[in-house]
Amino acid sequence: MNHPNFNEMAGRLMVALDYPGVEEAHKLVQALEGIPCYIKVGMQLFYAAGPDFIRELKAKGYAVFLDVKMHDIPNTVRGGAESITRLGVDMFNVHAAGGASMMRSAREGAEAALAADPSLKRPEIIAVTQLTSTSVETMNNEIGIPGSVEQTVVRYAQLAQTSGLDGVVASPLEVPAIREACGSDFHTVTPGIRPAGSGLGDQTRVLTPGEAISRGSHYIVVGRPITGSTNPREATETILKEMLNA
Repeated sequence: MNHPNFNEMAGRLMVALDYPGVEEAHKLVQALEGIPCYIKVGMQLFYAAGPDFIRELKAKGYAVFLDVKMHDIPNTVRGGAESITRLGVDMFNVHAAGGASMMRSAREGAEAALAADPSLKRPEIIAVTQLTSTSVETMNNEIGIPGSVEQTVVRYAQLAQTSGLDGVVASPLEVPAIREACGSDFHTVTPGIRPAGSGLGDQTRVLTPGEAISRGSHYIVVGRPITGSTNPREATETILKEMLNA
């Protein structure tokens, strides 16, 4: 794809390697060779493939988002963040619901790793606000948080910002409100992206890639519309075209 902003936009597309093992992930990475997208490794693949796969992606030159959503006591999260930072990832996340002390501990763990090895790059640390599968009914009646999803997301975003984190994971629907509350430099990572014609799956709060970029998303996360495609490279290029047009 020949476009002056192609590489920049590709770096804002996070391709989610939602696979049970390394073999399938390798096939997709090979299919996308030459497209400098961000790679997201979630729990399923990380638990199966381990740290070596992260090192392999970094050796290939990819930016890596390790999506393991830490949510534990502050001391445990501090240790986890230190280990993740030593891996050399570019981004990792915690649950904002763990509170300010826990989020500060994640930052402290990363800083401890950097102090021990100054050659490491500081990863972006972001907080999960509400999962894109969470409806207002689920949030109110099952999780026990009153109000609208947007109110909760913005409150968590502000808490993450005051805790020293770099951004949040949220639905693209909430991005304008987050930008208004936290400023345009506070990063938003938005799953719940479905190109036109794609099925919703288990997502409930979704937009197309172009809509998400137009609303101000810094990064968009796309999994099944790419990984489930018969031609993942073509699917990726179609998404990038829509992002560039937006």
